Amino acid sequence: MQHLSRFAFACASLLLMMLALFLLTFGMFDLIRAVGQSWHTGRNAILQAISYVVIAVAVFDVAKYFVEEEVIQTSGKKSLGEARASLTKFITTIIIAVFIEGLVGVFETSTSEPAAILYPASLLVVATFIVLSLGAFQRMSVDAEREKKKVGGGEE
Repeated sequence: MQHLSRFAFACASLLLMMLALFLLTFGMFDLIRAVGQSWHTGRNAILQAISYVVIAVAVFDVAKYFVEEEVIQTSGKKSLGEARASLTKFITTIIIAVFIEGLVGVFETSTSEPAAILYPASLLVVATFIVLSLGAFQRMSVDAEREKKKVGGGEE
């Protein structure tokens, strides 16, 4: 069953990586086409291309995370520190993507539809909440590691 699971994660990861590449390619072609039409259209296409790049990087990072954690990782147990570092790295990529998407949305809506700024602003609030949650998780997991070391027979 473990081999089947690894194979499924490997296939899903490859598919996600290809889709991220297609998204980057689409964004670049769309940007080149838009700049050829007019500078105003090109400005909007640049913001859209930034969104595509950020989303593609986040999708690629998810795929990389799957490969590292589910396909390559051979040991069944990880230390609390390794698990925390791995999850922190993954969540940080998502946080960056949400922040950039929110900022791009603010720039897009502020020039064309100022009334529609609520959605990108809510993305920024959500990203901030995720950062705070990650900080709380870090604090609790470090405390749990210290407690485990104390109970387990001394500090290293």
